[in-house]
Amino acid sequence: MIDNFKPPIKGRTTEELLNIVGSPKKWNRDVLYLAKYELENRNVDTSEIENAIKLANNMEEEEKLKKANKSYQISDFLLKPKNTLFELLFTWELKKDGYILKAQQQKTFRITLIIIILFVYLIKFIQEN
Repeated sequence: MIDNFKPPIKGRTTEELLNIVGSPKKWNRDVLYLAKYELENRNVDTSEIENAIKLANNMEEEEKLKKANKSYQISDFLLKPKNTLFELLFTWELKKDGYILKAQQQKTFRITLIIIILFVYLIKFIQEN
């Protein structure tokens, strides 16, 4: 297999190669193959590779937890009101993307908004009659 990557796999540090092997979802299979091959050529102990994989998995789990617990803040409405309202009203992928708390807040916001709109129309209808 030809190493057409920039920088070349052979020119990368052992730590960079361990990061590549430890995060297979972020890299294509050719890079992974070359990185593993290069680590073998450098006689890197398999326990180091396993530790790199465990470390990457732990970091991935941490990132998932951060996403799941991220919520809308008052500052979101004050500093970026258009973006926040657009996300609340028109984004449908929050839960799928791992933002569990934001998805719950979005659902509550939409239900509340629908109730307010119905209430305003009801009052308007009563005033006209």
